[in-house]
Amino acid sequence: MRNPDDMAALDVPAELQSPLDFAVAERSRGTMEMVRTALDRHDVVLAFQPVVLGAQPSSVAFYEGLIRVLDETGRAIPAADFIDAVETLPLGRKIDCLSLEMGMIALAEHPELRLAINLSARSIGYPHWIQVLADGLRADPTVGERLILEITGPSAMMLPDLVSAFMHAQQSKGISFAIDNFGSGSTSFRSLQEFYFDLVKIDGQFIRGIAENPDNQVLTAALLAVSRHLDMFTVAKDVETAEDAAYLQDIGFDCLQGYYFGVPTIQPPWRSPSSRRVQQTG
Repeated sequence: MRNPDDMAALDVPAELQSPLDFAVAERSRGTMEMVRTALDRHDVVLAFQPVVLGAQPSSVAFYEGLIRVLDETGRAIPAADFIDAVETLPLGRKIDCLSLEMGMIALAEHPELRLAINLSARSIGYPHWIQVLADGLRADPTVGERLILEITGPSAMMLPDLVSAFMHAQQSKGISFAIDNFGSGSTSFRSLQEFYFDLVKIDGQFIRGIAENPDNQVLTAALLAVSRHLDMFTVAKDVETAEDAAYLQDIGFDCLQGYYFGVPTIQPPWRSPSSRRVQQTG
């Protein structure tokens, strides 16, 4: 059976596509055009999600900055809705550049903030992305110690020599690196051997419902043990219930992230004068 996404990617003529293939292809093209237009206009924002301390969930260890593009109605579209389609394209590099640029601005404007920003390994060799990073570090030397760059294991393994050299150079400036979605891909364990990550974020597929899932409890314990053995700071992603949060605290996760503690928002505490600023730890 033909894969509709493959048909769209190959730009198969409409007359050779089934109605479903054609509909999916048109939707894909429409999404790509919406993203391209938004990026050209810089109609993008960062949404910030707190990552809290496992031992003290009322305290925020850092935030993750997640890019959103704004469609023609002003609706914020999460990157998860389109990133797979653009990650290998120039649009993917532009997304990474804008994410980093907005993140560096936020860090410079708020000296108490610590922030994680996502990137693809492909952006590490992209001149404009490197320039954005260099400019931000030059403008405020404290930014490096408060910046975390998140990269998935599979992405890092695409360009291991480049990523390894880049990480080594930037860690000497205080920048930390997190491996994202650990456990979700076959290359994850190899990634831990190849690179010196500072943080490991355990994929949400093991975390959601963990309090009632013995299989995920065993698997997560194994992932946690590996991370501890390699002396990495551990983060559990997609924590959605009080029961799961309590279980993850009991087994010793350093940090917890998920809707239970806060949804991504474009109006974080430090941008809301009437809101009490959440205590942060560095």
